[in-house]
Amino acid sequence: MTPEREPLGTVLVIVPTYNESMNIASIVGRLRTANPDVHVLVADDNSPDGTGDIADGMAAADDHIHVLHRKGKEGLAAAYVAGFRWGIDHGYGVLVEHDADGSHQPEQLPRLLEALKNADMVKGSRYVKGGSVVNWPKSRELLSRGGNIWSQLMLGSSIKDLTGGYNAHRVSMMKVIIDKLESAGYAFQVNLAWQALQNGFTVVEVPIEFIEREQGASKMSRRIVFEALGLTTKWGINHRIDQVKGLFGKGSKQAVDGSEHGDTAKG
Repeated sequence: MTPEREPLGTVLVIVPTYNESMNIASIVGRLRTANPDVHVLVADDNSPDGTGDIADGMAAADDHIHVLHRKGKEGLAAAYVAGFRWGIDHGYGVLVEHDADGSHQPEQLPRLLEALKNADMVKGSRYVKGGSVVNWPKSRELLSRGGNIWSQLMLGSSIKDLTGGYNAHRVSMMKVIIDKLESAGYAFQVNLAWQALQNGFTVVEVPIEFIEREQGASKMSRRIVFEALGLTTKWGINHRIDQVKGLFGKGSKQAVDGSEHGDTAKG
């Protein structure tokens, strides 16, 4: 019988931004309309296009909207970690990662939160049954799918969309893993799921429809993807080494224990 989990508590959706003035009002508005009870934290990296000012205006008009102004562009992972810490410090029960560019659909958030009732982390997945990607060139999809397959093989994980960025986390889990997160960029999402699994937490996937941004410029590049693959390979190799060490250590312990039992029997 599955043990009963704690109620989710108040949900904080973290939306990192850098030069998203064309998108931020729309995506936050959709989040608040589709999920009236959630709070939204815009984590802005001092966008020169005025994204932070737009967010401040929304926050002044809605007490469910908050803004975290950061000193400069430090990357997606740093923005999320800052947002996670802000959410933990302010007593939220759930932390959600959500893109500002419209790739993640706020209307699909309820399915992540429903699944989180019986999990510690829920990944919105493009690559499970019912998931899909819209408006991506074939080359981009092949790169993404290849990266996920490689990550699965390296880490021995059954998660289909390790690199997906639409994720919901229980704060109780995040408190355990946040200081163990070591990656930046594209590999950050892989590292989140990996740390959750390594620390014994339950990670599940639910299907989402991912839509490529229509406005603004994507921050993704091949260099970022290949850096992520390199980190994933390193984690996988280290994991295999630890497994081998564990096997030899266990064997040695059993040999010693056997010898001790033999000596006792002789005596």
